[in-house]
Amino acid sequence: MSLQPVDLLLTGKYVLPMDPAQTLIENGAVAVNGNRIVAVGPAGDILSRYRGAETIFEEHGLIMPGLINVHTHAAMACFRGLADDLPLMQWLQEYIFPVEARLTPEIIYHSTLLSLCEMIKSGTTSFCDMYLFAADVARAVATSGMRAWLGEVLYDFPSPSYGEPENGFACTERLFQRYADHPLISITVDPHAVYTCSPDLLQRLGRMAAEKNALYVIHLAENQEEVNTCLERYGCSPVMHLEQLGLLNERVVADHCVMVSDEEIALLARRGVKVAHCQESNMKLASGTAPVVKMLRAGITVGIGTDGSASNNDVDMFGEMNTVAKIHKVARMDPTAMDAATTVRAATSGGAAVLGAGHEIGSLEVGKKADLIVLDMNQPHLTPVYNPVSHLVYAARGADVIHSVIDGRVIMRQRRLTTLDEAAILAEMNRIGGEIRGLRAQ
Repeated sequence: MSLQPVDLLLTGKYVLPMDPAQTLIENGAVAVNGNRIVAVGPAGDILSRYRGAETIFEEHGLIMPGLINVHTHAAMACFRGLADDLPLMQWLQEYIFPVEARLTPEIIYHSTLLSLCEMIKSGTTSFCDMYLFAADVARAVATSGMRAWLGEVLYDFPSPSYGEPENGFACTERLFQRYADHPLISITVDPHAVYTCSPDLLQRLGRMAAEKNALYVIHLAENQEEVNTCLERYGCSPVMHLEQLGLLNERVVADHCVMVSDEEIALLARRGVKVAHCQESNMKLASGTAPVVKMLRAGITVGIGTDGSASNNDVDMFGEMNTVAKIHKVARMDPTAMDAATTVRAATSGGAAVLGAGHEIGSLEVGKKADLIVLDMNQPHLTPVYNPVSHLVYAARGADVIHSVIDGRVIMRQRRLTTLDEAAILAEMNRIGGEIRGLRAQ
């Protein structure tokens, strides 16, 4: 019997598909043809049926879906460590906004490349980004081969990217036209927050998201100061403000949701709103801890995000998972809260569901896109292995990822990036760092 040819075969000690059955396959394999998974199962079975044009064999490898970062600002890697240990509003208004006013498309492009390097090397295969100069973010993403949802942030005030607010709509429209049929880039509609967008702007962007059938991505109820501002202006909380404007629906990706009541959680669940949980950023800015355990119990779809490197200060999703799992245990004084399996789901299949892509990515199943990573489990901090899922949350690190495949293409092989020149990117970003240091001094 002849073997069926496929483009890529991967085998390892473990395959963790993250399928609904919560399967764990020991000595497993995944077969990929084009950009799709064609088989997942025991290695003996897969190798008896398929012959790969390329084979990746890792005796101690764990093969799993790529991690999905549902909220970040990739280009803010250029601000890493620029203004630490400050409250959110002071951080934004006195440091970030003034320096952002001096950004250029090239700084954004190269800063995004830097963040893409970091994400790929720490196991992320898809991310949702909202920031300035989104066309240049998209240009970097297209170069890298990563999968992304991204959009241009709109405010009531002029943007360093497009100028007056009205121009932001034209900018967003151009993005939709440019990437209408792109296999890896999806455009989103991105009001910054209720405290930087008027009700009219929020509603107009809501109509655009509906017309484009696009995600509506917004920072929401991130800290108490935001809530207080909304109460002063509109007499209600940020969540209720969006509800009164008729904007809460299944297209909304609400970033943070730290300050939400039990009643608001129930409302978000009824409206089908998805939540991006960014615990490390919320901790660093002392915003608080989102009641994610309650959200999950209410039926809200929750994914995990890192936020940007200016407020985290990295985009390592393994580190984020570790923090997420632990903070909810201590917040609730319950060691069973946010267990390892729940946390990994939030970073994979949950993240895919947040982005409306659960039918395509987030798990290793036949017919889905081939977005997957391989970890080397033959490490002192990962030995012995009693429960691979537990290790992913409580012991693994981004640096344990040795291979990355996105849309069927090997993007990283033995920790060497295949689409990006890491050394050149680091050199350029060191130069840009000097420029930003100068901008801050002016």
